[in-house]
Amino acid sequence: MASRSAAFSIASAEPGHVGTSGSAPDSRTVQAFLRNRRCRGFGGEPKGSIARWQDDGGKEAAGENGGIVTQAYPVRATYRLQFHKDFPFASGAALAGYLGRLGVSHVYASPILAARAGSLHGYDVISYDAVNPELGGLDGFHDMARAFRAEGLGIILDIVPNHVAVGGDDNAMWLDLLKYGRGSRYAGWFDIDFEEADPLLDGRVHAPFLGEPFDEALAAGKITLVDDPERHGFALRYSEHLFPIRPEDDAGLRDGLPETQRDPEALRALIDRQHFHLDYWRNAGDRLNWRRFFDITQLAGMRMERPDAFDAAHRIAFALYEEGWIDGLRIDHVDGLTDPAGYCTSLRDRLTALASRRPGWATPGPAWIVVEKILAAGEALPAEWKTDGTTGYDFMDQASAVLHAPDDENRLGLFWSELSGRPASFADEEIAARREVLEQAFDGQLEAITARLMALAQATGREADIPRGAMRRALTAIVCNMHCYRTYLTGKSAPEDPGSGFIEAVAAARAQPQAELIALDFVVAVLTGTDIALEPPARRAVIRRFNQLTSPLAARSVEDTAFYRFGRLLSRNDVGFDAARFALPVPEFHGAMAKRADLQPDAMLALSTHDHKRGADVRARLATISQNPQSWMDAVQSWFEINDPIRPEGLDRGDEYMLYQMLIGTWPQDGLTGDYADRVSGWWRKALREAKLRTGWATPNQDYEQLTQDFLHALLDRKVSSRFHEELERQLACIGPASALNGLGQMVLQCTVPGVPDIYQGCEFWDFSMVDPDNRRPVDFAAREGALAQHEAEDRLRAGWKSGRIKQDILQRLLMARRDHASLFRSGRYRALSAHGTRAENLIAFCRETETQMLAVIVPIGCPAGVDGSLSLQADWWADTMVPLPSISGEWRPLVGSPVSGGHVTLSNGSLGCRVLLGDR
Repeated sequence: MASRSAAFSIASAEPGHVGTSGSAPDSRTVQAFLRNRRCRGFGGEPKGSIARWQDDGGKEAAGENGGIVTQAYPVRATYRLQFHKDFPFASGAALAGYLGRLGVSHVYASPILAARAGSLHGYDVISYDAVNPELGGLDGFHDMARAFRAEGLGIILDIVPNHVAVGGDDNAMWLDLLKYGRGSRYAGWFDIDFEEADPLLDGRVHAPFLGEPFDEALAAGKITLVDDPERHGFALRYSEHLFPIRPEDDAGLRDGLPETQRDPEALRALIDRQHFHLDYWRNAGDRLNWRRFFDITQLAGMRMERPDAFDAAHRIAFALYEEGWIDGLRIDHVDGLTDPAGYCTSLRDRLTALASRRPGWATPGPAWIVVEKILAAGEALPAEWKTDGTTGYDFMDQASAVLHAPDDENRLGLFWSELSGRPASFADEEIAARREVLEQAFDGQLEAITARLMALAQATGREADIPRGAMRRALTAIVCNMHCYRTYLTGKSAPEDPGSGFIEAVAAARAQPQAELIALDFVVAVLTGTDIALEPPARRAVIRRFNQLTSPLAARSVEDTAFYRFGRLLSRNDVGFDAARFALPVPEFHGAMAKRADLQPDAMLALSTHDHKRGADVRARLATISQNPQSWMDAVQSWFEINDPIRPEGLDRGDEYMLYQMLIGTWPQDGLTGDYADRVSGWWRKALREAKLRTGWATPNQDYEQLTQDFLHALLDRKVSSRFHEELERQLACIGPASALNGLGQMVLQCTVPGVPDIYQGCEFWDFSMVDPDNRRPVDFAAREGALAQHEAEDRLRAGWKSGRIKQDILQRLLMARRDHASLFRSGRYRALSAHGTRAENLIAFCRETETQMLAVIVPIGCPAGVDGSLSLQADWWADTMVPLPSISGEWRPLVGSPVSGGHVTLSNGSLGCRVLLGDR
């Protein structure tokens, strides 16, 4: 453990810049280079000493750069890489040439700070002072950044300000807190309430890391006293957890260590004197006096509103930005912070100040900042946050919803309800999940807010009117009727933004039978500052706790519970999705994209992420069910009958139905692979535990889990279930081509609507992944590099569409167009185009336009009968459907699809449905 006074400052280390010279070659050299770039293509660029950046709507410069070619563009497209010990920085560097040829502008890197040993994601940070040595450390990061810059790539860094990993024995900040309590230099960094009324805590840090009740652990000798004078001195050891002893006890222990170790009562007395309270892990939800990430006790919330904590947490990121190694930041779970708006503005202000100190070869312009934020319907990211937008869950939801046909929503909901016995309405499922999760995981936080409200009621003479139970019920009614992710109450007034959800939640709480109206009035008055005179500090504490309860409750009850209980159609249950909304009409999609162009043209556009529950192409495949639900329902009823002989007694029909959806959504294109059964097995076990109906993480029902696994393995054994396999594959053959066209269409939308597309690692091929950890499996980059090196005609790509090569080919075309026409894609106006004819409602058509250029995009949706097995459109189905194109000065040039003539697009036989056309005005 590092000493309390030691702190590594990256800014003081040898920077090892890629290059800092800003001298410019003459314009003829630059223009010759640019002509060469456009003629030879991105992959054929010569390697030399000119550092340059240019886009057709931006600035142009060049400079010497020590033999390394860099190409510093604004962020046009990102490619997410998940770093871990088996995929370190060196592995990322090896992909630089491939990613450059693919056409992205930046690598979007998972968190790089020191994390728990063996971490596969990096969100369990243990130190702000080091780059993760398992990934290659700071030197490895520099080497990777140089490799990327040599191919014209920048880096966007994912950072984790909200929390750090605690427990264990590897976080020096946490160990210092346990050793010194309130006297720790880090005590103010952790979000701890030392004044918690629980007498067992009495100003101590709650430490619920025991696997059994304290008395049992002590009696069993599982809590031992150890001494390591070079790292932490005397400490208690329990399994992998370390609890340093306060310095006041050092002298006595040196003289009586053996006796203390042998005598349980002496050890108990020693433990009782410490700055922490050891406890059984199951008591965390009721007693914890510090904020967690959601309900995960191994991740403790940090107070980024404190300048010292903010500076420490961002020291490395700021230095990397100042020195030109990175060009922007992605902020993880911004809604966990006390003051997201204050945090984001502080971050923007600091990066703006550092921008003037960046080397001349670094990307010009302000840093790109996007936040992981889930937006409710009607909610907009506040402009005062000074960010470039969200990480794209909102677009992911919109791109999914527009693929669904709205007509049979109720029919599918009723089918689900009759099968499962659960609600046909997601709203009912959500409210029930909120109540359950609030009681089980966040009861302690609810009780703490209730206690403070009661203290305020007493201070104003209202305690006689509002019993404690009524206050608690009023609070519960409000948070359980929320349909937004988090509130941002300030105590000044009720929010008027319809997307805030607070006003609607209060109205719903008031409308309940036996509503606690007096208590509700008081709670609203405290939270909004209306008609009440209270001391600001006391009110602010309540407001802060209330705001910070709403986001973890939403995450755990909606995404991690209700989404696993509601099975109408699983394509609509994913991170950031509004599962209550089944479909998005095309006109509303156009409205959302036009709004995006006006408000956040630089926000990220995601389709697959490290957090998704189903890959983009799984959702695209499941969406086809909405086009012909009767065929699907008939097939499912048949499967229930076929599988009756292998179905164990007690298997829930709702669980079985969700399994069938996942099988049809993820079934490999060319038949079962060796690891498929294990992958589905892992998904199903996790899904059942998240649902918390028949098993769960806290208390797994081993009998039910074994029952489901036995059924699954029999189901996936072709020798046992050959008829089921034949029927499923027949159904897949019917929807496969249309689902592939859905997948291509949503990717075309991602690359052409306003925003910055992010390609999740490996998803340039089909993405049939499931929830993590399945979506973080190793990627076969060799296959992708090999495919990119081929140059096949469109008809061959369509014929072999199952390989995924067609998806990669279209993606590369569009990413290259974004590079060569950056201002059109970044700032071009968005305008819907009208489709006409029999199948006009099955098209999304729009254009992007500047004063000099125009892009026309046509994407077919919802057409299972309109496309054949080679992804060729069937003209007899499309009939007279056509899209008139805007007038331009010359010919439309196809970027995707075949050429057009006559000023309009028809959906003719044998053509690829998606069209992207470029023209000059």
